[in-house]
Amino acid sequence: MATFQAPKGTYDLIPPVSVKYLAVREAIAAPLRNSGYGYIETPGFEDVGLFARGVGESTDIVSKEMYAFETKGGDQLALRPEGTASVLRAALEASLHKKGNLPVKLWYSGSYYRYEKPQAGRYRHFSQVGAEAIGAEDPALDAELIILADQAYRSLGLRNFRILLNSLGDKECRPVYREALQSFLRGLDLDEETVRRAEINPLRVLDDKRADVQKQLVGAPVLRDYLCDACKAYHEDVRALVTAAGVAFEDDEKLVRGLDYYTRTTFEFVHDGLGSQSAVGGGGRYDGLSEMIGGPALPSVGWALGVDRTVLALQAEGVELDIPASTSVFAVALGEAKPTVFGLVTQLRKAGIAADMSYGGKGLKGAMKDANRSGARFAIVAGDRDLAEGVVQLKDMESGDQTAVPVGELIDTVRARLA
Repeated sequence: MATFQAPKGTYDLIPPVSVKYLAVREAIAAPLRNSGYGYIETPGFEDVGLFARGVGESTDIVSKEMYAFETKGGDQLALRPEGTASVLRAALEASLHKKGNLPVKLWYSGSYYRYEKPQAGRYRHFSQVGAEAIGAEDPALDAELIILADQAYRSLGLRNFRILLNSLGDKECRPVYREALQSFLRGLDLDEETVRRAEINPLRVLDDKRADVQKQLVGAPVLRDYLCDACKAYHEDVRALVTAAGVAFEDDEKLVRGLDYYTRTTFEFVHDGLGSQSAVGGGGRYDGLSEMIGGPALPSVGWALGVDRTVLALQAEGVELDIPASTSVFAVALGEAKPTVFGLVTQLRKAGIAADMSYGGKGLKGAMKDANRSGARFAIVAGDRDLAEGVVQLKDMESGDQTAVPVGELIDTVRARLA
């Protein structure tokens, strides 16, 4: 047993499982790259205040789950618990909103950290792919992001997920609802911490998963009854655009999400095959976040999809991803042929053909076992006699057929057979 182990609530991605995670990331990113979103990468830690202001001090993420620490220089930093605040901070710092057309459309992929009770689908270190459209208030952007996420999931073969959609109103109509909800909550039998949360952000109480709390919430004021005309019209436009694209969704008047910065559109992707941790991703509009962290007014919308939970959803549906073998050709050198075979492998790689070879001086039997394990379509076997004749043996690992191929024709022959 190794002396050290991965910290509790974390995991290592190792072959062959890691290739599934790479495939999921690529599938989620592909529709974004095709829709004008550019890649952004931010540090793994940020100033604590960025998340306290943006995500919200009343949220569990900030108050309970954030990894915060003080550096030797006295800076108060935190491992990033989510991506939106960091991406918006980076966009503002680089003045991307001043450099051309709005919205600024960005996508990212990375690791995030929350101190939670580890369980299936909930980790202390997890991976997400996210997208943000910064600087424009347009229902088409909200709809676009929902449609792109749906497209990504379906490209992976997922079918049994649902899209939940709601509107949280804006700074004009939400205060009226907030007051009505607080008045309702003050009449309930809630614990001290939940009472405190109700005073800071009462909508967060609606997101409480405890059965005793949910039971008391029956009859609570519903936000849709308090939406102003502008928010109603905006929400109907989003719904109409998503529907016109042929993407099904469910209206969920209780959908809040766990972050304070959301306004108007909010949505969640859930998969019922994952048990209590059913959310595989979600997002929404956050028109006031830029101002919260010291920037100008930049209405924006975005989402983050969990790579870990998407992999679990694929497993729940029994979906096997069609992942090509990482190696197309595996070379075996016998006798004194290794320098020449090594050179051929290098040439194959330069020609864009995935190639590997047997290392460690193994005999033919052991080397061919390596070839089988590699998943390569073809094996190249060459010994002193083969090279003296100017050929290598090219073996089809599926049919078992083996033919002698002139060294100078190897790349063209392999390329033709792979095609």
